Amino acid sequence: MKVTDHIKQAKGKTLFSFEIIPPRKGKNIQELYNNIDPLMEFEPPFIDVTTSREEYIYIDRDGLFDRKITRMRPGTVGICAAIKHKYDVDTVPHVLCGGFTKEETEYLLVDCHYLGIDNVMALRGDAMKEQKYFEASKGGHNYAIELVEQVKNLNDGKYLHDVVETDDKADFCIGVAGYPEKHIEAPSLQSDLKRLKEKVDAGADYVVTQMFFDNIKYFEFVDLAKQMGINVPIIPGIKPIAIKRHLQLLPKVFKIDIPEDLIFAVEKCKNNKQVRQVGVEWATQQSKELQKAGVPVLHFYSMGKSDNIKAIASKLF
Repeated sequence: MKVTDHIKQAKGKTLFSFEIIPPRKGKNIQELYNNIDPLMEFEPPFIDVTTSREEYIYIDRDGLFDRKITRMRPGTVGICAAIKHKYDVDTVPHVLCGGFTKEETEYLLVDCHYLGIDNVMALRGDAMKEQKYFEASKGGHNYAIELVEQVKNLNDGKYLHDVVETDDKADFCIGVAGYPEKHIEAPSLQSDLKRLKEKVDAGADYVVTQMFFDNIKYFEFVDLAKQMGINVPIIPGIKPIAIKRHLQLLPKVFKIDIPEDLIFAVEKCKNNKQVRQVGVEWATQQSKELQKAGVPVLHFYSMGKSDNIKAIASKLF
């Protein structure tokens, strides 16, 4: 079922969802299930599964290092299919521009269609560690809007190299990212909202926001988006602080602000166990306010761990 259909069927009730990161290669999928299992009692209608682009590794050849490209995590479609089969829940694979050609993207989408996966999250993706700025893969897309257009074309039976006449066309529900504090590369929030409007006009069905720690930023973002003519559901993304280093890491990586009250509470903590509890309490209050405001879904970034998400969800659902 489509994410937008789940929202419609909820009739104003706030739903619970979360995002997982596939385990690195060499790990057993049971490790992933162990983190999903505790969250299933809250009846998530869908689970997002991230995609990791390629990485460079350096192999020592008698003192000379040979640079090779590899992928450190298993394919997202396979993980989505396994979760869908085990839990009978819809999954949302993340589809990236970075690291994939247009043909590889089409193969992935065709696999999703055959497996009955009805939703995709279309993202540009990040630059590789060795790149200062994002660079598209040869034969790949430069921007998320191009990815949205490719998915929409597939929904219309238009493949890259031909048109397929069939009664069994794909009908993907397309999610895209939104940035309450603007994308790191956008010159302004207004210009970033224009790009979001272009993605929605191209066929995006809903928006999931980057993490934020001040609900006012989310509410202002939604108001500005509506003024811009963006009328699709905008789902808030929630990430509980878990370690002290997040105070430096999250603003650096995501270019987001952390409220002074939260900074003060974290700095008072003597260890990361106390930090984790502060993160749970802050995210719980955030979520309660958002739930009261009638957000369609509370979407949690689990980052491979579920104990803090469970602690938050148990007070909300």
